[in-house]
Amino acid sequence: MRNLARAGAPLVIAASLAVPALAFDGPVYDVEGSEDLLKDIKATSLVQSAANEDVADPAELLAAARADYGRLVGTLYSQGFYGGVVSIRVNGQEAAEISPLTRLGRIESIVIAVEPGRPYRFSRAQIGPLAEGTDLPDGYTSGEIAESKLIRDAAGAAIDGWRAVGHAKADVGGQEIVANHPQAQLSSEVQIAPGPLVRFGEIQFEGSDAVRPARLREIAGFPDGEVFSPEALDGVARRLRDTQVFSSAAVTEDETLGPNDTLDVTADLVAYKPRRIGFGAEVSTVEGLGLNGYWIHRNLFGGAERLQLDAEATGIGGGTGGVDFDLSARFERPATFSPENTFFTELSYERLDEDDFTSDVGFLEVGIQRYVNEHIEIQYGLAYRFSHVEDDSGTTDYSLLALPLSATYDDREEPLNAKSGYYLDLDLAPFLGTNDETGSGAWMTWDARTYRSFGTDDRFTLAGRLQGGSIVGADLDETPNDLRFYSGGGGTVRGQDYQSLDVTLDDGTDSGGASFVGVSLEGRFDVTPKIGVVGFYDYGIVGEDSFPDGDSDDHSGAGIGVRYATPIGPIRLDVAAPVSGGGNGFEVYLGIGQAF
Repeated sequence: MRNLARAGAPLVIAASLAVPALAFDGPVYDVEGSEDLLKDIKATSLVQSAANEDVADPAELLAAARADYGRLVGTLYSQGFYGGVVSIRVNGQEAAEISPLTRLGRIESIVIAVEPGRPYRFSRAQIGPLAEGTDLPDGYTSGEIAESKLIRDAAGAAIDGWRAVGHAKADVGGQEIVANHPQAQLSSEVQIAPGPLVRFGEIQFEGSDAVRPARLREIAGFPDGEVFSPEALDGVARRLRDTQVFSSAAVTEDETLGPNDTLDVTADLVAYKPRRIGFGAEVSTVEGLGLNGYWIHRNLFGGAERLQLDAEATGIGGGTGGVDFDLSARFERPATFSPENTFFTELSYERLDEDDFTSDVGFLEVGIQRYVNEHIEIQYGLAYRFSHVEDDSGTTDYSLLALPLSATYDDREEPLNAKSGYYLDLDLAPFLGTNDETGSGAWMTWDARTYRSFGTDDRFTLAGRLQGGSIVGADLDETPNDLRFYSGGGGTVRGQDYQSLDVTLDDGTDSGGASFVGVSLEGRFDVTPKIGVVGFYDYGIVGEDSFPDGDSDDHSGAGIGVRYATPIGPIRLDVAAPVSGGGNGFEVYLGIGQAF
């Protein structure tokens, strides 16, 4: 008598298949139905996994075969097949009939045969009670194919609905699932037990004493006494991680409720080493060699304060003027005035040696960076800026106070290789000149990007970018040179020389403009999972006034590129040439991540 694999209904064992007596090199499949079912069977099978790992031990293969009955029946259930037939024959004998203690000399063949039968449909699909606003999966309704995962998803959605309105311990209270095999129907009724309305109790911190407990509580922003909310709990974990002090911050709920239906939670923390140092280098045929380094202390005073020192030298051996230097220090303190606020102060010195000018710039800013939601961040502050500039018109000292404001929206899943979503960055800095050489006005920039993918596995992506900037209220000669706008090079118009598009002032001096608009379009195609090709077109226009007009000069460039996927983002190689507005030859750009 055979041992049959059973799961809700008797299973009839399929007839054995004749196989040659060869050494085992993987299972043979005889699966009726769609290619998707075969793919899911292979993905589920432990025998297939063992073959993929070149397992040759007969005892391991037999154990995998015996365990596969339940797994494959579960796969059939997940697609709505409740009267299926599964046979797994090892060396021609049903695996379920072979004792696990049997010593097999060699396994020559494993044949997996599946007859799914008819798909079952829901004759009834009930679940409740439901919290207001609960969104059940579309397929969980009478007449639809009765995939078992739909029942699980419906139960999960019902529980999540109750948790969202404060019932932290909502659970399945009962269920009745009955199969009508002659009619190929499944009746499903799930009862939900919402449990009591729960309020947050206390939070405990475990695993790390790197940050003072009082500061941990300020950073976590735990809403003790408030009605339970999964979103609020996620926010606690996010804020702890965002300090970058902890490599792991897992927040777990206590299994039982406390007095008056309160719920305590525990934050398990694992801290990074407090100090970090790093170096980097970039090479461009246009901009030459760039070197950078940084030093970070993640927990300066024991309150998750962050200090970062940066040094950078660019333009070494390049064609963009001389060598530029940048030294900066930035201090950050999370949870200042609010758990979602990070206070910062930044001090920097920059030496720019450009074709049109040289400048020494000192900058000091204090401000707040605020998390609004998972897609939006804003930043505001007060800044002082001083620059000593030398150009064809002579030497000028600029001094100004500014109120920098910025907002960023980003819903891209992979910023370095986006295939969908939007990115928008807006910056506005009203400024007040504090000496006779500096005017008053506002400096603004914007950068908008969008992505759309098509085809199998989203292999083709269209990407577009619109960027620009404007100076309003102040004359060009009253605005620091390094705040003026240029076009040309890797960040604006590829194929054109770096900052090759500018304006000529009335005194004949070449200068950056008071406005800039740039447009970039890319078509990206994944040839293989690792290799992609890109075609692109860039356009830029620079105006002497706050907005470009018909008299403003423009230029464009186009080219092709290759991408090679790596764990840290695609390696980018672009070759571009001018299309209009002058320029000659071609430029090569190498970097990590898509161009935008």
